[in-house]
Amino acid sequence: MKKYYILEFFKYILNIIFRIIIFPFRLIFNFFVNILKRFKFSIAFKISTSYMLLYIIVIMIVSLITSLGFFVFEIKKLENNVIYSDLSNIINKFPDYNEFQNMVDKNDITKIKIFDDKLNAVYSSGGRDRFSNNIIATIENILLKNEYVFSSTFEHNGYSYYINIYYSSEKLVNDTKSIALLVLSSGIFGLLIFAPIVSRTSYKLIGPIKKMTEITNTITVNNINTRLDVKGTQDELKELSQTFNEMMDRIEEGYKLQQQFVSDASHELRTPIAVIKGYVNMLDRWGKKDKEVLEESIGAIKNEADNMQDLIEKLLFIARSDRQTLLFAKEDIRICDILFEIEKETNIIDSNHNFIYKFHDDALVYADKNRIKQSIRIFIENAIKFTPKGEDITITSYIDDDYYIISILDTGVGIDKQDLSNIFNRLYRAEQSRSRNIGGHGLGLSIAKIIILGHKGKIKVKSTVGIGSEFQIMLPYLEKIS
Repeated sequence: MKKYYILEFFKYILNIIFRIIIFPFRLIFNFFVNILKRFKFSIAFKISTSYMLLYIIVIMIVSLITSLGFFVFEIKKLENNVIYSDLSNIINKFPDYNEFQNMVDKNDITKIKIFDDKLNAVYSSGGRDRFSNNIIATIENILLKNEYVFSSTFEHNGYSYYINIYYSSEKLVNDTKSIALLVLSSGIFGLLIFAPIVSRTSYKLIGPIKKMTEITNTITVNNINTRLDVKGTQDELKELSQTFNEMMDRIEEGYKLQQQFVSDASHELRTPIAVIKGYVNMLDRWGKKDKEVLEESIGAIKNEADNMQDLIEKLLFIARSDRQTLLFAKEDIRICDILFEIEKETNIIDSNHNFIYKFHDDALVYADKNRIKQSIRIFIENAIKFTPKGEDITITSYIDDDYYIISILDTGVGIDKQDLSNIFNRLYRAEQSRSRNIGGHGLGLSIAKIIILGHKGKIKVKSTVGIGSEFQIMLPYLEKIS
């Protein structure tokens, strides 16, 4: 147990010594790092300076370790070749103190001190030093007095004695300093070679970044398709370039969609504004006194104003979704309550089609009742628009695995395959709707998609030109209601 504590104490002392030795290097490094942070140097300069600082610190540590290694090696050699022999002679001649003095006068020994088992001085060739056997005292004597103290114990006539033998370490310290100076000098010479290599390497590393900066500075709305060249880059810089290019792809796509959206919205608003302006001019010329013209103009203006209001409300709905400020008032509702309301309202609104309702299951869903109803109405209104009069429109509901399915199946004109991937885009209308001059702004399906996705649902579409289309709304449900 005693040996364990001695070992732990020795480790603790070594740790303190190491921290003391490293402390000035840490101060120097932190000082230069803070300087680099405060001044707006180039990245290449900072990298070069950091590498050179690390190089200098490494050289200083190597110098320190080399010189200490040399010192320890020489001490061990001194112990093996000289000290143990002197210790043996002292023990053999004890207590002939005159012989001890002769040893001090003739050898490298500067002092000999012997203590009894109570650490009282038995013999001293000079000075009043106490018995010393720890590394701190040894280091202190080497640094301050140029003396190396060797400590040991021996037995004589049944009594224990402690001994300190002092050797001059001046030559050894000077040799150690010379070794340290030689290593530092070699390091400084190496720094002269290392500095330009580091500088050139740093600027080579920063070159692609500088080129990226120059390219990104040229990107504007007029050349938004500009991309970084990833051929000359490597590793993290290549990943950065690819990430930037992918980001620019998304920005360009979003910008094009926005431009198309603004263009289509402007086109949609231009028609009702032109109609209103035309009727206002007609009223201004001769409609003030003509009752038929007055009534026709007022009806047309009201109709176009309603049309514009509907378009603006839809655009605002989509804008709130884009800004992520669209809120749903969700609660637990029975889905069939909505479906029965839709059935009743649809029969009142439209008597030109044959509606077939098949509500097989009922379920509890966590949803915004009004928004879900709005989305279902959008699909039914589309079915009404594209289905000839007298044809069937089937609305079915049932549970399938984790989803409650609401199917709207029509026997209308159908949708071309090339249009299927675009029908949920804003202000998009398939050629069938344009050729038949069917009303609407092309925003309904976009709004329905936002609502369904906002309820963590899905939409599936099946369509065949000339046969009809089927839209399936898939909503997650809480539980089935018997």
